[in-house]
Amino acid sequence: MNVTERARTLLSSGPICDACLGRPFADRSFGLTNAQRGRALRTTIALEDDDPYESTDPADCWVCEGHCGRYDEWAERVAEAAEGVAFDTYQVGTRVPPLIEENDVLLREEADMDEDAGELFKSAFNREVGKRVGRLTDSEVDFDRPDVLALLNLERDGDVEFQVNPAFVYGRYRKLERDIPQTEWPCRECGGSGKQLAPDGEEDCDYCGGSGYLYDDSVEGYVAPHVEEAMDGDEAVFHGAGREDVDALMLETGRPFVVEVKEPQRREPDAEALEAEINDAADGAVEVEGLRLATHEMVERVKEHDASKTYRMDVEFGAPVTEAALAEALDDLEGTTVDQHTPQRVDHRRASLTRTRDVYEIDGDLDDERHGTLELHGEGGLYVKELVSGDDGRTEPSLAGLLGVDAEVTALDVIAVEGESEPFEVEEFFRNSEEN
Repeated sequence: MNVTERARTLLSSGPICDACLGRPFADRSFGLTNAQRGRALRTTIALEDDDPYESTDPADCWVCEGHCGRYDEWAERVAEAAEGVAFDTYQVGTRVPPLIEENDVLLREEADMDEDAGELFKSAFNREVGKRVGRLTDSEVDFDRPDVLALLNLERDGDVEFQVNPAFVYGRYRKLERDIPQTEWPCRECGGSGKQLAPDGEEDCDYCGGSGYLYDDSVEGYVAPHVEEAMDGDEAVFHGAGREDVDALMLETGRPFVVEVKEPQRREPDAEALEAEINDAADGAVEVEGLRLATHEMVERVKEHDASKTYRMDVEFGAPVTEAALAEALDDLEGTTVDQHTPQRVDHRRASLTRTRDVYEIDGDLDDERHGTLELHGEGGLYVKELVSGDDGRTEPSLAGLLGVDAEVTALDVIAVEGESEPFEVEEFFRNSEEN
């Protein structure tokens, strides 16, 4: 059968609206809506048969049961649900009643067509309502990662589930005081409750003093709450590009991070004002810079990117060391690949295995015969304290092993966190980079 013959068959199946009549032919003549296709087919058949033209109200349509006449109504409901939420992109989804899905299949069977010929009701409904939502809210559709998702439940008439997807803020932080962890560190003795069992019931945990945390402050605590408040979100999650030891400083270029804000009502905070607010509240303990809106992909890049790092270390030796001996040992370490078994200090929380890591560059000088300062650029994941101490033979080679004397890092500063061969920041992972 040709198109007109199939349309005749569909018209003979019962009252059918223009949108449902045209939908099985959605792959014909681009630039038309399904309703326009259906109206054209109905007009053509009326002319061929010299019959009066009669349209069908969607409310009487046996296929969609009136829903094709309610696109504007549903779009207005979505716009109403979106009031007070800032967003640039959206997506519309629909829960279709089983009866309408069954009618959509029967529609094509009537005309001896494939069950997915043209466009299915669900897809057409999403698209038609979505176009109207875009106009009402001055936003654009995004099928990958929209700012918001409106789910229309046709089974529960009028029910719009409005989902606000997370927003992301990227930046770099410097940690200028020691003994501050990157993220909140719950007490392992009380599990973060701050309480422990006692003969008379419960009392404050002796280990954490009842706070539930091993450290009062954290980089996360200094940064994430301000971002959450600025974006009026429900929760903020801090993602760092690796982490430095609690007793290490993070200096100079800083460490990349992303704060993920869930259910944000605002998506474009004033980055400059937010940066100033965080730095003022941290009062010199932590600084942030370069705050920018980012995409979800930046979270994965921050979490998975194996960045190289540059360190500065104060080292104490167990016996006098000469400049010549130190220079020779450092020359032996530079450019070498180190075997490192999981260090004793983290063995309780890391898998016990041997890793290989590269030492790109290392240099240093003695302050006196028992103390020196080193600067090291190494592969991500290199345990630098153990590179110096040897960790009782768990790291080979090591500075202590090459010198033949004990060596210990007494102060550690991270100077730079960067990509192995390219800048960490990649423009495609940022949003609205021109405006922000």
